[in-house]
Amino acid sequence: MDQVLQSRLQKTLSERPPGLFHFPEVYGRGWSGLYIGDRVKLGNDFLRLVRQGRFEGVEDTGDKKRGGRLYRKVRGRRDRDGAG
Repeated sequence: MDQVLQSRLQKTLSERPPGLFHFPEVYGRGWSGLYIGDRVKLGNDFLRLVRQGRFEGVEDTGDKKRGGRLYRKVRGRRDRDGAG
């Protein structure tokens, strides 16, 4: 996953309220148009980066529902005090 995409995902995540989500919800438009192999690779890359702590305040729940892995955004600094 390149740095441009990571930055885009980080921005989307920072604007998202705390709660559960699937990766395609964060990826946004264009997800369904990707080849299945590209979706699998991006999903694996995202999981690896989440587990490495690259997306602050996002955790892997370890669960899969509705055909995809569930992630959780927990309250972060921005959510607590409105700081950026």
